[in-house]
Amino acid sequence: MRTSTAIIDDQGKLNNFAIEPKIYIDEQGDRTGFTPYAEMLNGRLAIIGFVSLIALEVFTGHGIVGVLASL
Repeated sequence: MRTSTAIIDDQGKLNNFAIEPKIYIDEQGDRTGFTPYAEMLNGRLAIIGFVSLIALEVFTGHGIVGVLASL
């Protein structure tokens, strides 16, 4: 089955360019961009990373640079 994507304009000229798809907005909710949800998640992950670095220093006696240098 073959469909023709050519369009003849109002002056009778053949326009054989591709037909553009219909444009739509993809609603992703409040989970992208600078939203309160994203800022809370970013803050929580930063606190987890900071506490992890403090725990690493307490348990090993060295900071992150010392641990990486000993590898």
